[in-house]
Amino acid sequence: QVQLVESGGGLVQAGGSLRLSCAASGGIFSINAMGWYRQAPGKQRELVAAITSGGTTNYADSVKGRFTISRDNAKNTVYLQMNSLKPEDTAVYYCNAGVRTVVADDRDYWGQGTQVTVSS
Repeated sequence: QVQLVESGGGLVQAGGSLRLSCAASGGIFSINAMGWYRQAPGKQRELVAAITSGGTTNYADSVKGRFTISRDNAKNTVYLQMNSLKPEDTAVYYCNAGVRTVVADDRDYWGQGTQVTVSS
């Protein structure tokens, strides 16, 4: 019923930038928090950044000052601007959204993930 589709991942050199997008579609009534998580091979999935419906943000310490999360509520879309990328940022990045559907269900939805690879 609800689908999150990520885009913008790819290969970039250290110090470069990428902008990830995640668009939610389907039977959406409203979206509360949205966020980006990442998971590197052999590691736990971790929160990268989150943003509430009101625009309050939260970042992992490792990305503070380099990444910026934003959202366009009219488009049900969340973005992650990633600057000054480091090889340790290499991971699959997943979009997450807390969604209330048109049938009054509330739960988190996840995107399929997009690969970000940062080369030295």
